[in-house]
Amino acid sequence: MVMIRGFGLGLRPQHYTTVLETRPPLQWFEILSENYLVEGGKPLYFLDRIRELYPLVMHGVSLSIGSTAPLDFAYLTQLKALARRVRPGWISDHLCWTGVAGVNLHDLMPLPYTAEALRHVAARIRQVQDFLEQRIVIENVSSYVTYRSSEMTEWQFIAALCAEADCDLLLDVNNVYVSSVNHGFDAHQFLDAIPASRVRQIHLAGHSSQGGLLIDTHDTAVPQPVWELYRHTVQRLGLVPTMIERDGNIPVLAELVAELELARTLAADCAARAA
Repeated sequence: MVMIRGFGLGLRPQHYTTVLETRPPLQWFEILSENYLVEGGKPLYFLDRIRELYPLVMHGVSLSIGSTAPLDFAYLTQLKALARRVRPGWISDHLCWTGVAGVNLHDLMPLPYTAEALRHVAARIRQVQDFLEQRIVIENVSSYVTYRSSEMTEWQFIAALCAEADCDLLLDVNNVYVSSVNHGFDAHQFLDAIPASRVRQIHLAGHSSQGGLLIDTHDTAVPQPVWELYRHTVQRLGLVPTMIERDGNIPVLAELVAELELARTLAADCAARAA
């Protein structure tokens, strides 16, 4: 495993050539695992060249760790093979379910925060970690509905899950903000309850407003409320590897690098104030 520090971006196909030609001042890239679960072609060609220049982490959307459907070991076998090729700093996916009984909803559906769900998901994470032979990193998702059956808060569930499954956390600050607005909880309370020792990575992103809800669309720049929450996060956790996600309205790479510099400056300011 490689050491991941500092600030990175999500690697997107639009930027492959620019990355190789300009070698932007980044410390790492996050790849979308599903884009590279193939035997050949241009994606792997560029991936192999870029991984010679930058450390990588792997981020997936297909684990469906919260589903009651059996774990997909064919997918996990592909994931393990990609990890052998890439040698990522870690492998991450989402705390959600994406389907059941062969139906893929193509969305990241939230879980009920119950003791039963906690035991179920923790057992599945341990299975995945045993198969991959490494600890995995689970991301908190944005949500738009809640369950009447929930027995605890999302942050209580996440803290208990990290301990029970012995996994780590990808803390998506934008998702915390989106969910806090949609459900009316205090985002600072969420962030303050997260076990600091488990946070391996931070996501920053933009969102949109639709019909009174905030939607995690990743198609705009990081907004000011998310930057403010990131400042609070850094003040509590210190410098955790941080990246910006952009999946829609993707600008030129230089624009994202400049936006990421805002995160670097904010983190440096927090460190200076704490010194």
